[in-house]
Amino acid sequence: MQSKLSTILSKVIIGSFGLYFLYIFISALFIVDRRHIGTEDGTYINSTTDDPYIKKLAHDLTQKCSSNLCKVQNILNYVTHIPYKINYFSANSPQETIQKNFGDCDDKSNLLISLLHELDIESYFVLVPKHIFVIVALDEVHLNRFVEGLYINGRKYYILESTAKGSAIGFPLNYKLSEISNIIEPFENRKLDIGELEWRL
Repeated sequence: MQSKLSTILSKVIIGSFGLYFLYIFISALFIVDRRHIGTEDGTYINSTTDDPYIKKLAHDLTQKCSSNLCKVQNILNYVTHIPYKINYFSANSPQETIQKNFGDCDDKSNLLISLLHELDIESYFVLVPKHIFVIVALDEVHLNRFVEGLYINGRKYYILESTAKGSAIGFPLNYKLSEISNIIEPFENRKLDIGELEWRL
């Protein structure tokens, strides 16, 4: 009787471990799927974060600003002054990009959009051949009248180029519209549904 009870108990324990490892495996697959986005050039790895350090940095960089225009430009200035250097290994997290003081377009764009996210500024990744950049929505009269933007389904967005030192909001689009493979909301890892795409004033 005791032997039978031991056998049943052993099976329950082994079954519980099996279910636990299955849960861990499925969770890992979900994380990989959520962080990896297939493109024509391969796979883009999303390394965005909402870490408390990044949140504090975003607020420190913009504490003297009274408009989103100022906030976005201050954050862009900070990111573009980090030296550009191709990262041949896995994408760095925003914190690693700051600590190493270099990054490529993936690393710097991940840092840029993570900082913008902490300030609740609407922004997205745009994936083009061998490059990624950030777009941001800003309701600002001067920009709207004088700076070209990327219109997605009728809404205007301005390019932020993280690899161009000292660049301003509204960087030119150096790609054909047909070369834009994906526009992504990285914190949900959601591809935008694009009905209409234009580049104009």
